Amino acid sequence: MLEIRTPKQGRARREIEKRAPKLVENGKKTLILHGTKTSNTVNAVLTEIYHLKKDNSVKYSRRNDNIRPFESGGETSLEFFSLKTDCSLFVYGSHSKKRPDNLVIGRTYDHHIYDLVEVGIENFKSMESFSYDKKWAPQIGSKPFFAFIGEGFESVEELKHLKEVLLDLFRGVVVSNLNLSGLDRVYVCTAVSSNKVFFTHCGLRLKKSGTIVPRMELVEVGPSMDLVVRRHRLPDDNLKKEAMKAAPILAKKEKNVSRDAIQGKIGKIYIPDQQVGETALPNKSKGLKRERREAKMKGDPNKHVVKKQKQDS
Repeated sequence: MLEIRTPKQGRARREIEKRAPKLVENGKKTLILHGTKTSNTVNAVLTEIYHLKKDNSVKYSRRNDNIRPFESGGETSLEFFSLKTDCSLFVYGSHSKKRPDNLVIGRTYDHHIYDLVEVGIENFKSMESFSYDKKWAPQIGSKPFFAFIGEGFESVEELKHLKEVLLDLFRGVVVSNLNLSGLDRVYVCTAVSSNKVFFTHCGLRLKKSGTIVPRMELVEVGPSMDLVVRRHRLPDDNLKKEAMKAAPILAKKEKNVSRDAIQGKIGKIYIPDQQVGETALPNKSKGLKRERREAKMKGDPNKHVVKKQKQDS
């Protein structure tokens, strides 16, 4: 029998509540890991990604020998680190003769591997290699803007998958409203070929144009690199269906309202009893007096004649 232990301290209890499933989930955290062997290029790329996501990422500097994301049984340590740090995204860097300057970007669901994209890094340029005015530097934690250029992102399966992973990796917290003046960065992804994407990071400034739409100026601030897609693994259909499941929206129940397939929406209206006898009538009303006189004449017609003869005499 498994023993279920409940946290005794308030701090541990609050931490478990943060990791519990919610209708509106928290922002996705990114786990950055090193492989058995890494090159200077891979180390620089991992450091740059950590700086771009410094507010919502965890970076481990120790090398890991037993992580093989694409191999069966090689993802155990990776899933353990994902559970430990509560990260649903990961970036794993490695270097070998067969796959030099290798980068594996993946997502997890319930701390299990969901999907994977393996890319090779070419023509890498770090942030320090770009010279620009510091006022163009984006602020840490700002919401980015994405530009995907090329038909390959809509027609090629590998590039479509890479687009989804890059959006999840760099978009940050999902929001419903966004202030236009807060946009200060843009990620530009250009499909060079069916398996190669040029990725760059630019600073964005909005200037007056004399119209409602502002004029945008881009300055490349780095990093910049070519991503060559090597391998990718899509999620299983059953796992994808379970991950895409949304909580049912419970509509507020309306009282005395029913729906019919033919008549549509039917409502019941309850009117209280009207107390007509207690209604206050006006004191002076000529119409009522005339009706009373007519009623008296109909009841005793000779009475009016006798009264008239007395007046004549």
